[in-house]
Amino acid sequence: MRRFLVCALLLSPAILPAQQAIPHLEQRGQATQMIVDGKPFLMLSGELHNSSSSSLAYMEPEWKQLAGMGLNTVVTPLSWELIEPTEGKFDFSLVDGLLAQAREQHLKIVFLWLAAWKNGMSGYPPVWVKENLQRFPRVMEHGQPQPILSTFSPALLEADSRAFKALLEHIRSVDTQDRTVLMMQVENEVGVLGASRDHSAAADAAFAGPVPAELMRSLEQHHATLNEELRTLWEKNGAKTHGTWTEVFGDSARTDAIFMAWHYAKYVQAVAAAGKSAYPLPMYANAWLAGEDTPPGDYPSGGPQPRVLDVWKAAGNGLDILAPDLYAAGFEDWCRRYHRPDNPLWIPETNGGSVGAANVFYAVGEQAALGFSPFGIDAGMHGEADAGNTLANGRADLHASYTALAELEPLLAAAQGAGNVHGFLLSQSHPTVDFVMHGVTVHVTLDEIFGQHAMSGFGLIMEESPNHYLGAGKGFRVSFTPRDDKAPQLGIASIDEGRFENGSWVPGRRLNGDENDQGNGWRFDSRELRIERAVLYSFQ
Repeated sequence: MRRFLVCALLLSPAILPAQQAIPHLEQRGQATQMIVDGKPFLMLSGELHNSSSSSLAYMEPEWKQLAGMGLNTVVTPLSWELIEPTEGKFDFSLVDGLLAQAREQHLKIVFLWLAAWKNGMSGYPPVWVKENLQRFPRVMEHGQPQPILSTFSPALLEADSRAFKALLEHIRSVDTQDRTVLMMQVENEVGVLGASRDHSAAADAAFAGPVPAELMRSLEQHHATLNEELRTLWEKNGAKTHGTWTEVFGDSARTDAIFMAWHYAKYVQAVAAAGKSAYPLPMYANAWLAGEDTPPGDYPSGGPQPRVLDVWKAAGNGLDILAPDLYAAGFEDWCRRYHRPDNPLWIPETNGGSVGAANVFYAVGEQAALGFSPFGIDAGMHGEADAGNTLANGRADLHASYTALAELEPLLAAAQGAGNVHGFLLSQSHPTVDFVMHGVTVHVTLDEIFGQHAMSGFGLIMEESPNHYLGAGKGFRVSFTPRDDKAPQLGIASIDEGRFENGSWVPGRRLNGDENDQGNGWRFDSRELRIERAVLYSFQ
C-alpha cells in the first residue's frame, strides 16, 4: 500500500513541474481543458482507419501527410492481439515504432485500445482468447454463442486489465520527454448487438438478482440531475430503492439496456483503473449513437448512450470522459447531451470534410470541446479509389478550419475558461442565432449582400474586451445591440482581417465599404474562411 501511495504521488500531475507533468485534464474557469506542458492543448485530430496503424511500413509515409493536413494529434488504433499474441508475453515494438514516427512530425497520439470489444463485436482479442470459450465465454442469444465476448467473465476482465496495465507501464517508461501520448480510449463502442442483452446463464442469474446497491445509491444521490429518460423510467416503476432489475425499471428492452450498461461500465471502468494505476493518463470510452426510437440491440446495447451516462458514471472513476462517435443528424443537440458538468466534451470519431470543417467551430466555440477527430483521416493516402476531388476538397476545408483554430488556440483557451466565446452553425433551416456577451446582444445570421445569399455558415465569436471582438469562420454576418434600451447605440468603427503568427496579430486589409455592407454588418464572406477583428463605437 505504501509503495502504491508513493507511486501515486510521484505521478500526480499537480505536483510535477510543468515540463515533466503528464498530460491531464484540468478545470480552468468554466471549461475543462487538456493540459500539456503546463498549457491548454486543443486536440485538432483525426482518427486512422482501424487497420492502418497495425503496420509501421504502411504508416511510415502517412505521418508527414497527416501533419500537412493541419493535425496536431492522431487517434491511433492499437489492438490487444498485436500487443499480447501469446498469453503473458508482450510485444511493444509496434507501440515504440508509432511513437517514433509521430515524434518525427511533432504529432501527439491518442491510443485507441481495441481489446475485448470493437463496435460491439470481439474481433481484436488474441486468438488464445477467441478460441477458449470455456474460459472466456460469449454472449448468448437464442441459445447460441455469438462473436461477442461476455462481460460476465472474471477471466476476461483479468486478462484485458493485465494487458492494458502492461501497455500503460510501457508507455510510462518510454514517453518521458515529448509526452507524445495524450489520452487512452478503453475498448470501442461496447454493447450487445443482435439482442437487448446477454442471455448466458451468468447474465440471466445477474438479471434475476437485485440491482446493485452501489447503483441505487448513486441514482438516489443524483436524482435531480439524472437523465430525464432514466429518471422517468425509474419513477414510473415506483422509484424503488431496491429490487430486481425488472422491479426497479420495468420489464422492457430499455431495462435490458440499463442492465448491460451497468455491466459494461463496471468492466470498462475497471480496465481503465488498472491502466491508471500504472500511468494515470486521461481515459475515455466512446459510444455508437442511436436514435431515440432505435431498439437496443440494433445498436450496441449497454454502451454509453446519453440515457445511461449516469449508470456509467456510477460504475467507477477510471474513465474521465464518455464520448460520442458523432455521425448522427442533430450535431448540436448531441454535443449538448454529452457536455455536462461531470463530463467534458471530446469527439473522438465524426464526419470530416466540409461538414467536419464547420462542426468543429460549434464544438470548440460553444461547447468547449477538448478536441475533434474525423474518422478515416488517412483515406486515399495510399492511392485508394476514394482519393478523388471530393476527398481533396474536403481535406482542404478541414485544413482551413484547423489552421484557423490553431492560430486562435491561446486566445480561445482563455475565452473558454471565461465564457467569452460562442460557436455556431447556420443553415437555411436555422439561419440565425443570438448570444449575450456582457450586456450586448450579438445577432448572427447567414450572410446576404447584393442579392447573394449564403446557403450555410459557421464560425465563432469571442469578446476580447468591451467593444472589441474576434471572429473566425465564413458565410455569416454579425450585428450588435445593447440590451439596455437606454444605452447608446453601437456602430462598427473598424474591421480588420488578419492572422496570428506565434501569438501575435498580423493585420491585413481594413474591411470597410462593400466588405462590411457600408458599416451595416460585420461580414464573413462565404467563399473563404477568415479571421477578423471588429471594434465598435457608441453613439446617441
